[in-house]
Amino acid sequence: MTLPHCRTACGLAILTVTALPPARAQQVDPALFTGLHWRMIGPFRGGRTVGAVGVPGQPSVFYIGVNNGGVWKTTDYGRTWTPIFDDQPTGSIGAIAVAGADPNTIYVGSGEGLQRPDLSVGDGIYKTTDGGKTWQHLGLRDGQQIAQILVDPRDANRVFVAVLGHPYGPNAERGVYRSTDGGATWQPLLTKDENTGAVDLAFDPANSLTVFAVLWAARQAPWEVGSSWTISANNGLYKSSDGGTTWRQITAGLPTAADGLGRIGLAFAPSAPQRLYAVLGATKSGGVYRSDDGGENWRRVNGDPRLWGRDGDFNEVRVDPKNADVVYVANVVTWKSTDGGQTFAAFRGAPGGDDYHRLWINPDDPKIILLAGDQGAVITVNGGETWSSWYNQPTAQFYHVSTDNAFPYRVYGGQQESGSAGVASRGGDGEITFREWHPVGAEEYGYVAPDPLRPNVIFGGKLSRFDWTTGDAQDVTPEPVRAGQYRFVRTMPLLFSPLDPRILYFAGNVVFRTLNGGHSWQVISPDLTRASYDVPATLGAFTGLDPEHGQHRGVVYTIAPSFTRINLLWAGTDDGLIHVTHDGGRTWKNVTPPPPTSFGPRMVGRPGRKSWRESRRMRS
Repeated sequence: MTLPHCRTACGLAILTVTALPPARAQQVDPALFTGLHWRMIGPFRGGRTVGAVGVPGQPSVFYIGVNNGGVWKTTDYGRTWTPIFDDQPTGSIGAIAVAGADPNTIYVGSGEGLQRPDLSVGDGIYKTTDGGKTWQHLGLRDGQQIAQILVDPRDANRVFVAVLGHPYGPNAERGVYRSTDGGATWQPLLTKDENTGAVDLAFDPANSLTVFAVLWAARQAPWEVGSSWTISANNGLYKSSDGGTTWRQITAGLPTAADGLGRIGLAFAPSAPQRLYAVLGATKSGGVYRSDDGGENWRRVNGDPRLWGRDGDFNEVRVDPKNADVVYVANVVTWKSTDGGQTFAAFRGAPGGDDYHRLWINPDDPKIILLAGDQGAVITVNGGETWSSWYNQPTAQFYHVSTDNAFPYRVYGGQQESGSAGVASRGGDGEITFREWHPVGAEEYGYVAPDPLRPNVIFGGKLSRFDWTTGDAQDVTPEPVRAGQYRFVRTMPLLFSPLDPRILYFAGNVVFRTLNGGHSWQVISPDLTRASYDVPATLGAFTGLDPEHGQHRGVVYTIAPSFTRINLLWAGTDDGLIHVTHDGGRTWKNVTPPPPTSFGPRMVGRPGRKSWRESRRMRS
């Protein structure tokens, strides 16, 4: 196993201090920082990956784009991976395309290219012409999410890009764009409005002048709703027969706006170019669809919601390049059909991971498949009988990071879709291996809070207590939270007081405190969130889709205890309020500064608020 240097948000890294002389009070010579360097500590298990592609004619070479970890390359069928994008200004990648006419030319689209409650955005599209040694930025910077890239197999300079756009608000740079000069300039081809982006593209294998595109209008709310909202009027499948100059919408046999049409995933059958498959989400008649006349007419062949549910996250379909009846659909599980989509069987899933996003099948040998999901990328060379490991990619997404007081100390975090990890800061045999990291019983999305007095006791998530000595994990969630009396979301704050190591804080829409390791809890605040507020203007045309009409109630999203005063505690909410207590929670004061007027929810019903200057006087 190699330990690649990685400066992107992949895995965990720590600063190592070497031979630094003591600093004088209040003054530190900047030269002293030259003794600090980054050291990879893992863990070596893959994180959410959406971009994935192989290279025709080079069966051992693959590229992946990690949602928070940049671009990686393997030349040995996934046995080892090397980062090739670390010197670029973004680490969020959602799309990769290799030019068939020149395999050293690779286009990379930044941003995750999907819709979900937690995501990262990018800054446009990048290109390399030397296999990843050097990169240049090509523009489309305000698109934030590049969902798909399509390169003409005969012309490396002819490129189509699906720009999804801002996930939380409207913007102009959305839709399908084309370049005929290798990305030097871009021409908008298929655009509708500030809400409608493009999410998928496909060439006719027999004629690259025939292009299909998928438009999708979706928006994330400023509060966590667990899914995206979509406006179906412009959603759908579009076809161009003149290389993208003109387009028409294809509707025959497909759900319409009245059916709540959402996202569509599309694929041609390379061995039978008149055959296409689509997997689409809809409030009515979602499913896997098939066309046998070049995409003009469609019929649903399978309506099983396990194939098309959660279309904000998934809807990937691919076809065996040599057999048009063999179809793969990626979702929570990856499914395979051998009868043209009528029936499916699980192809890849637990215990092999979950939430799969991208499939690439080698056009010369269909048994070679690259599959990317929330646990990284894996490769099979025998049609799925065995797979490469995802325990060789330090690309995990961590929500929060903390350390304990053990020696050597351990670093903790909750990893997206993979639970918790506790990683030793150094190994006993000269390297950090599997023996130095272990799950610690915490939920994947939450904080991890090591007990300052007992390094073997770890609190995490919503809410558990784990003991390294016994391996036991116990639920210590406050009973009112279990009973549904309080609100909470994925990543609720959980941390010990820096002054009294017995005090552990936790929060929903109120702040909790325990002095006995979670055996009992006190509520030490009222509801600190807004009683009401205006619907944010960023929702725009999506406002009417909110079933609660903007009356979502917030939660305490962060807690900051003072390092100098035991009874001083700050709390911030996800709906924009800041409160402070100076008496350990008996009384609280709203010290929220005036909000900007150009965006965000407006203050409602908060008389007597102090000015920002007045609230600053209250700082510790």
